[in-house]
Amino acid sequence: MLFDAAPLAERMRPKSLEEYIGQQHLVGEGQVLRKMAETGRLVSMILWGPPGVGKTTLANILANAADLPFFSLSAVSAGVKDVKEVIEKAQRSGKIVLFIDEIHRFNKAQQDSLLGAVEKGLIILIGATTENPSFEVINALLSRCQVYVLKELERADLQLLVERAVAKDAEISKRKYIIKEDSALLKLSGGDARKLLNIIELIDETVQSSKVEITDALVTDIVQTKTAQYDKNGEMHYDLISAFIKSMRGSDPNAAMYYLVRMIDGGEDPKFIARRMLILASEDIGNANPNALLLATACFQSVTMLGYPECSIPLAQTVVYLATSPKSNASYMALMKGYELVRETGDLPVPLAIRNAPTKLMKQLDYGKDYQYAHDHPLNFANMEFLPEEISGTKLYEPGKNAREEEFRKFLRDRWKEKYGY
Repeated sequence: MLFDAAPLAERMRPKSLEEYIGQQHLVGEGQVLRKMAETGRLVSMILWGPPGVGKTTLANILANAADLPFFSLSAVSAGVKDVKEVIEKAQRSGKIVLFIDEIHRFNKAQQDSLLGAVEKGLIILIGATTENPSFEVINALLSRCQVYVLKELERADLQLLVERAVAKDAEISKRKYIIKEDSALLKLSGGDARKLLNIIELIDETVQSSKVEITDALVTDIVQTKTAQYDKNGEMHYDLISAFIKSMRGSDPNAAMYYLVRMIDGGEDPKFIARRMLILASEDIGNANPNALLLATACFQSVTMLGYPECSIPLAQTVVYLATSPKSNASYMALMKGYELVRETGDLPVPLAIRNAPTKLMKQLDYGKDYQYAHDHPLNFANMEFLPEEISGTKLYEPGKNAREEEFRKFLRDRWKEKYGY
């Protein structure tokens, strides 16, 4: 076999920026990460980008360039205890680089445990994430890190990677590789370098002749035959759950059911599936159909009580309901706008009229003065401002275009017109 030692993806891992493929906006001549590597002066950072574009590799290269010890944790399996152990090692030996893969999976307590060491410069934190760090990383940690966005690898990058991989043939064996076609190879990799190398390794393991001609037909046949299995700890796990959610969001019950069965057959944790449906029910359906959240909650409870195989029935029922339900992300978008507004404006003072006044002093300071009790007014509506003065009249919630939220729109329009003139 051509690749008979460590996995090909690991053996092909670049050791320097000269070997690194892609991300020239960060590692090209004069760019920020190349300057860090050349000077050895690293800062804590978050590397945000899709799977298989070189986040882990880049962290290794930067640590080596700075001549610092490199420690790696996965947020999937590590906890506060593991973080503290690494910090203790740094306290004994000096500054280190701590790489945390999938840092978005760390909860608040786990992220909080990093703050002191990052603040003191005891550790250089390099976090990798496929999710928007603005939503997944706590503000206190995010403010101490630079965020660098990694892009999907371009076609030329992937072709260069293929050429380098098959060139290993000259070093290890007498097998001859001829790349006649690469369209299927590049398409099936989805721009993921790790997946691309895994496919090449799969071809090497499958084809036994001394001469291997890589064609689209060969690649398609081998991949379809060999990778039908589901690895709930690997990339397929994320690909399927992504397709599952997007199918329900796109109101396609047939595709959603197909991906549900793929996950069930693969042994996916049913609570993971139900939990993601809970999120979708609120994020993507919301008040267009509030019953969706109730059914998704009931589904999660059923799954917890039943387990496989019986829990597949409420899962299927809920999938169909969510996929065929009217959709609205209006509440979710209002939340995101709220986050942006708070981050931009900080902790604005709450208007005195709507502050709580449990003590005599607070009343003397006009807490609660001029508050209008809504139920004392026609239609239970008090024409007063509840937002801080600096952001008075700001609109965060825009009702979705569906029957239920059109009722919300009419309700709010009647009141907002009187209050704000729109």
